Amino acid sequence: LEAAGYIVHIATAADSDRPLCCGRTFLASGMVGKAKEEARRTLAALKPFIEKNIPIIGLEPSCLLTLRDEFLSMLPGADATALAARAMLLEEFLVAEKKAGRLNLPLQALPQPDLLLHGHCHQKAFAAFTPVQEVLSWIPGAKLATVESSCCGMAGAFGLEVEHAEVSLKMGELSLLPAVRNAGANTMIVADGTSCRHQIADGANRQAHHVARVLAQALRQRIQ
Repeated sequence: LEAAGYIVHIATAADSDRPLCCGRTFLASGMVGKAKEEARRTLAALKPFIEKNIPIIGLEPSCLLTLRDEFLSMLPGADATALAARAMLLEEFLVAEKKAGRLNLPLQALPQPDLLLHGHCHQKAFAAFTPVQEVLSWIPGAKLATVESSCCGMAGAFGLEVEHAEVSLKMGELSLLPAVRNAGANTMIVADGTSCRHQIADGANRQAHHVARVLAQALRQRIQ
């Protein structure tokens, strides 16, 4: 974002040094009260930026999209509605800025042009997967292939729990993990979801990269 000329602010909580949290981890465990506490802290920290009409940009699909979805149920009201309208994933923001003619992101070819992309479940559910594909297509010479898959099987902490590990791996073996194993050694694996990247590492012994890291590599020489 800074390479493209934007000024980036990192939101922090006013009440402590503890990082902000969307609360999804608590929701996944049925701890709704705790999730609401985290949502209130995050909303309070983001409100000054919302009031100035500054976009709220996130990297992890499940976290960012919690601001667009569950916050509206947990904290109904004008503030949550305003946040939902301004919250977007990094790739959504970049695509919107490009369409508006404001984006100047001078990308160059990658050393390894072959990219294999896996979509996070939340990206697909919120029609936010296409922007990832579009952003990657801006890299000169990039050859993008997409894994036709459903959930990777990890689903947050689900796949890390002993009682679910077997089911999790079976889900991954339906399409994602075989596709990653069959990818060439010089193919870069791309996945925005943290849990997706863990599943790929554990199940296929390959390191997957967030789209932001892929763009950073395409910008590296210019940044330096």
